[in-house]
Amino acid sequence: MLMRDRFPILKNQIYMNSCSQGALSVDVKDAYASYLRDWDEKGSPWEYWAERNEAARQAFAGLVNAEASEVAVTTSLSAGVSALASAMDFSGERDKVVVSDFEFPTVAQIWHAQEARGAKVVHVPAAGNVIPLSRFEDAIDEQTALVSISHVCFRNGSKLDIEAITEIAHRKGVLVLVDSYQALGTTPIDVKRLKVDFLAGGVLKYLLASAGLAYLYVRKELVGGLNPTTMGWFSQANIFAMDIYANTPHPTARRFESGTPAVPNTYAAVAGIKLVQSVGVERIEQQIKELTGAIKEGVMKRGFNLVSPVDPKKHGALITVRSHKVDLLTKWL
Repeated sequence: MLMRDRFPILKNQIYMNSCSQGALSVDVKDAYASYLRDWDEKGSPWEYWAERNEAARQAFAGLVNAEASEVAVTTSLSAGVSALASAMDFSGERDKVVVSDFEFPTVAQIWHAQEARGAKVVHVPAAGNVIPLSRFEDAIDEQTALVSISHVCFRNGSKLDIEAITEIAHRKGVLVLVDSYQALGTTPIDVKRLKVDFLAGGVLKYLLASAGLAYLYVRKELVGGLNPTTMGWFSQANIFAMDIYANTPHPTARRFESGTPAVPNTYAAVAGIKLVQSVGVERIEQQIKELTGAIKEGVMKRGFNLVSPVDPKKHGALITVRSHKVDLLTKWL
């Protein structure tokens, strides 16, 4: 079967909304059928479903070159970041969180919510559709505890220089969180090469699965020193101990997980990631460059207002065109 044939919707439509929800593949559809079959045949096999959660953890770890012990499986990116935020102490000298102006709303809102716990949130302003590195250099200082940045901006597709920003932060003793939701599956991501401390993302966009499952990578050297208060029974060292007299966090990044996992979504997540890996992220990235290049050329030739950066090194898979007549723009596209 050709890769294109694995997505039935492409027989009838041109699908251009992967930045919101990836197209449904036969692989993911079959994965949901497997979940229903397992539920029907096995009843309530929680031990087996816990193994499916581990399969999802392994799949994501392999995608970003992390160890499985460094990955928490969460129900959303917001849940993972909230758990991380709950583990941070803002009572000392480092009480500042630096947030770029390209953040997805909920991530920035989570850090502003920490203001009640003593955090001071500072925004790094954009210069048009980019954010100069000098502005991060100015914003990050000895009072900063964390820098929270989006790999690719959800509004305009602008791509931040993660390695350069991380170098600035680490030089000043500051931790770095990357929201990689709009980049996962479109470009190779290696957390060891990027040297980031935390990386979060989910599966419903370019990883081709569905809403309800996300991940939080936590560099293993940091796990033991972070004790989240936003947690649940799957964050415990032994999820089947059912101990109501103590909170015993798991020694790995699993301590950032919460309650009952989204079991059906683990089936879909593994299927989506395997589909991406079967093609190869490097090949996908090259195809995206050709497609986004053609879109930019066509947009500018027709006089539309391109919001994304023109330089292919400065944007991701998402291309934004400004329009006050969305139906007409869709027709043109």
